[in-house]
Amino acid sequence: MSDVADKPSASKGLKSLRLTPTAAIAGIILIFWIIVAFFGPALAPYGEAEIIGESFGPIGGEGLLGTDKLGRDILTRLLYGVRTTLFLALITTVISFVVGVVLGFSAAILRGWFDICISRLVEAFMAFPSTMLALVVIGAMGTSITVLIMTVGLVLSIGVFRVSRAIGMDISVMDYVESARARGEGVWWIITREVLPNAMPPLIAEFGLRFTFSILFLSGLSFLGLGVQEPAADWGLMVQENMGGIFLGSSSALIPAACIASLTICMNLIVDWFQQRQQGETVLEKME
Repeated sequence: MSDVADKPSASKGLKSLRLTPTAAIAGIILIFWIIVAFFGPALAPYGEAEIIGESFGPIGGEGLLGTDKLGRDILTRLLYGVRTTLFLALITTVISFVVGVVLGFSAAILRGWFDICISRLVEAFMAFPSTMLALVVIGAMGTSITVLIMTVGLVLSIGVFRVSRAIGMDISVMDYVESARARGEGVWWIITREVLPNAMPPLIAEFGLRFTFSILFLSGLSFLGLGVQEPAADWGLMVQENMGGIFLGSSSALIPAACIASLTICMNLIVDWFQQRQQGETVLEKME
């Protein structure tokens, strides 16, 4: 009877590991945008800043998706903008994870004065809204791409530090970590060989969430005029510079906004599926 009773729960756990239809569709859309980021500029019908017609031209006119406020092709700007948006979001997320994970795991392992100092410093920065903090830094240091990347990366690392520190605290009390300490292993060895491999599943999910937030954050800064600057194409900048076209019946601002929404929603759906998959694997391990 016990074997029969165990079979439904096992099959349920296996089903949770499969790719759901929603996650599959989200993955296809996400792969599409990645491919466009690599090959889109080569397929663009016009130059990134080339003027091809009148201001706020209709869909199907001079351009397939219309033209923006300066008469540039919307489709071309989208194809160039996806590379900028994804590249900036990826590199800022990587920077935030390198800084946040190293400091978070170090604080969890070393504890004492190091943990107290870093935690208090992070709490001080958390007193400021992330957007306001970024606006102050970028406004003071300039709107170059380097300043934008470093500022957003460091701002996002605050949240990554808190998550990685909490994960590190749980792992640092495990027997294998205590054994490594007893052997005299250094902090970096413990982080890379013991803590990080066992923290990968939650960190991967957190990376996806931070990547999504980075896209929205960078697009918001571009919308406020402190992100990517003209004549470079960026989806957030495209929304900002074509807002006036909404009152003229133009969709030049709505199309990049829809692209941002599709990218972030699909990324969130993939992260949700991954978290459910990890929960399913945990259930299977417990049953075994």
